[in-house]
Amino acid sequence: MTTASLSDPKTASKRIFNFSAGPAILPEEVLHQAQQDIWNIAGSGIGIMEHSHRGPVFDRVIEEAEADCRKLGNISDDYEVLFLQGGATMQFAMIPMNFLREGHVADYPDTGVWTTKAIKEARLFGNVNVAFEGKDHNYDHTPSDAELNLSSDAVYLHYCSNNTIYGTRYNTPPQTNAPLVCDASSEMYSRPIDVNKHAIIYAGAQKNLGPAGVALVIIRKDMVERGRDDLPSMLSYAKHAKQGSRLNTPPTFGIYIMGQVFKWLLNSGGLSGIEQRNNEKAKLIYDVIDAGDFYRGVSRADCRSVMNVSFRTPSEELDRKFLTEAAQHDMDGLKGHRDAGGLRASIYNAFPKKGCEALAQFMTEFARKNG
Repeated sequence: MTTASLSDPKTASKRIFNFSAGPAILPEEVLHQAQQDIWNIAGSGIGIMEHSHRGPVFDRVIEEAEADCRKLGNISDDYEVLFLQGGATMQFAMIPMNFLREGHVADYPDTGVWTTKAIKEARLFGNVNVAFEGKDHNYDHTPSDAELNLSSDAVYLHYCSNNTIYGTRYNTPPQTNAPLVCDASSEMYSRPIDVNKHAIIYAGAQKNLGPAGVALVIIRKDMVERGRDDLPSMLSYAKHAKQGSRLNTPPTFGIYIMGQVFKWLLNSGGLSGIEQRNNEKAKLIYDVIDAGDFYRGVSRADCRSVMNVSFRTPSEELDRKFLTEAAQHDMDGLKGHRDAGGLRASIYNAFPKKGCEALAQFMTEFARKNG
């Protein structure tokens, strides 16, 4: 896009339906507030991206973000709420680096690309028990507790609650006696979550919480204390917690946006309210998939993701045609991930219901014309 087009009010004001899996859609109310606060936040005469991370304006930003995060998730004082850099991928390494020592074992059900990557990182530091081999099932479902092959002495169990690429999710957390660690990146705060069942919950922001560049980590304080004390400062949860997520200059704008998203969620009925909206949105698309034999869902119906709807038409040629014609109807980001192929509609919290209605109508018409 050229500078000229950005300055053209007609072009700049146009918004299309963004089905991208991430970086993904943000609430329009948040974007409008950010437009103002980038220029001048809280009447300070300085924009949010220009304020000192240790000044009073940003003090208020990060304090409100943490307070609203706690209110949304009903997070007790037994947990630290951290805003860290490196995204979820950094957590793949940081968690075993802190808690998986040589000679110990951690349980990792493998339900998709991101758990596969997390397993690879964990093996650098200790033993990994792959408690479920999702590749044997083409990653079409998340395991029941009966399908899990757990270790008797695992130092933690790591799972991914929602699998962005294949469109599956855990309806309930896996049962284990080990501390439970959850990668919730692609569905964080899309439904109520029982924080107290978990030792750690983490999420890269760019899918459902904010812009790329910041990760939310909710970690029980006793886990913080268990972490190794011989790590570089930036890889120690204890040192980040002691400095209130300001061990170094944090991603201030990302934290600001995340805080605004928390406020938007609170004003949208909290997690119960957003869950109801998300279920209604997803049903519009799944109903079209289930209505005939033209579309085929990637995931099993009993563990379908509400955030990421992965599906296929009868052929790759029709998949490409679908993408071309959808773009002509102002729908972008519908190409499936390269590891799964096909098509994917990511309909995160901020995605409007009218966009799901438009996609469902388009899918119905496309199937009628090409079936």
